[in-house]
Amino acid sequence: MRTVKVMDLGVAEYGTVWEMQEKLMQALIDQKSVGGQSTDRLPGHLLFVEHLPVYTLGKSGETANLLLSGEELSQREVTFYKTNRGGDITFHGPGQLVGYPILDLECFEMGLRQYIERLEETIIQLLKDYGIAGERDPHATGVWLDTGSSRARKIAAIGVRSSRYVTMHGFALNVNTDLSYFGFIHPCGIPDKGVTSLKQELGRTLDMEEIKANFAQKFEAVFGARLT
Repeated sequence: MRTVKVMDLGVAEYGTVWEMQEKLMQALIDQKSVGGQSTDRLPGHLLFVEHLPVYTLGKSGETANLLLSGEELSQREVTFYKTNRGGDITFHGPGQLVGYPILDLECFEMGLRQYIERLEETIIQLLKDYGIAGERDPHATGVWLDTGSSRARKIAAIGVRSSRYVTMHGFALNVNTDLSYFGFIHPCGIPDKGVTSLKQELGRTLDMEEIKANFAQKFEAVFGARLT
């Protein structure tokens, strides 16, 4: 069983946490160079954070999917970053649980596609506890509700980067998120599908600490990991 260290960063600016991820990722890569490709001594990390309002664009994304000018972003006190993760554009802000697993996938004996599927499965299992049926869409990464219908809407986005089978970036689960921010982008580059949150689906505000604890429990089960 692999040990993963959890760090709860509270509310933090996106760029600061991105820099932290890069350092943790490089440390794992450096240890792999010294200690072999797959060893129990390589630690993993899981960062929990709620970001200050920010739009992030994946390396294959189109800037046209951001519908605000630089001046309008400043007026709304929202920042914008072009990132090195996969995927297109998304929003991060208070009330959204963002998780950044920094893992050596060789230690977990899985490839990148399987890793993404396990992230999706972790969130699907969490949603079950709240009576929400999360689903995969074969054409779009993340966790969705009512796929294949005109009411299809995304509740969790996933975008990752890997180098030498070490991951960074991760998932964003809309818990109590202010969904109005998504009205200024084409979320994930898909203009004709909606976005939702646990609060929107359940009609009540959720306790974020409870969500974190539930996610951690599901992560341990799905990944066969021990969180410390």
